[in-house]
Amino acid sequence: MTSDGDGFPVSPAVVEHARRFREQGGNPAVPRVAATVLLLRPTGGAAVAGGGADRQGGSATVVSASPDGFEAYLIRRVAAMAFGGMYAFPGGGVDPSDSTAHVDWAGPTPAQWGTRLRLAPTAAQAVVCAAAREVFEEAGVLLAGPDADTVVGDVSGDDWESARAALERREVGFADLLAERGLTLRSDLLLPWSRWITPEFEPRRFDTYFFVAQLPVGQRTRDVSGETDRTLWITPADACAGELTMLPPTLVTLGQVAACQNLAGVVAAAATRDSASPVTPRLEDTGTGPPRFLLR
Repeated sequence: MTSDGDGFPVSPAVVEHARRFREQGGNPAVPRVAATVLLLRPTGGAAVAGGGADRQGGSATVVSASPDGFEAYLIRRVAAMAFGGMYAFPGGGVDPSDSTAHVDWAGPTPAQWGTRLRLAPTAAQAVVCAAAREVFEEAGVLLAGPDADTVVGDVSGDDWESARAALERREVGFADLLAERGLTLRSDLLLPWSRWITPEFEPRRFDTYFFVAQLPVGQRTRDVSGETDRTLWITPADACAGELTMLPPTLVTLGQVAACQNLAGVVAAAATRDSASPVTPRLEDTGTGPPRFLLR
């Protein structure tokens, strides 16, 4: 999906579904609160661009790195899932344990996060914990360290994979996993970026907080989730070129990040963004032109 400058094209199936919802006076589903993380790294790893069965993730050989260029990590959801076949960022719904767990915490406090996201402290903690948990579950990247100033290194070994799989199966909580290994959640490594809510006519809706984070030194992404069939590192500009199928939130976020000159520019931009006011794509279907998604 690419923008035509005024909006985004819409598939005939989505248009038909939206029209049926409107004609039948459908009641919008309550959006589930979710979090997603756009992982970034300096340019240097080759983008993985093979066939649909390609599962190499971030294991590509490092080549000549640019001091300013950077890449984004994308996953493609399996076709059987909601929004299947689309490229997206690692993420998922907030779990009840994300707000009740007593996790060792570094960085902005839940109250400070609440101010930034315009949420109650417990709700803000849940969103931040969900972001960190989901990026570990889906990409094998752990935003935690032994203390408030360090980050754990390689977490791709068998023992870590066993812990990650247990977390994904909800056999262990994220806070318990960190406590067992003496680790502190580094909430300061997550930078709030935006908030998107699924259009009202969709049967499954999400109220998703978008974050950006830099891949910690010594860690690498791994395609460990059964919910994806392809992963790749790619420059945001190349991702927006039109060859990858993405929903508007992913495409717009990549375009915004691509406008930053370097990773320092991304950090600076995140500091001043409105990450609390929701964006909800609106379907324009007037009959005078092709239907489009407009942003509001």
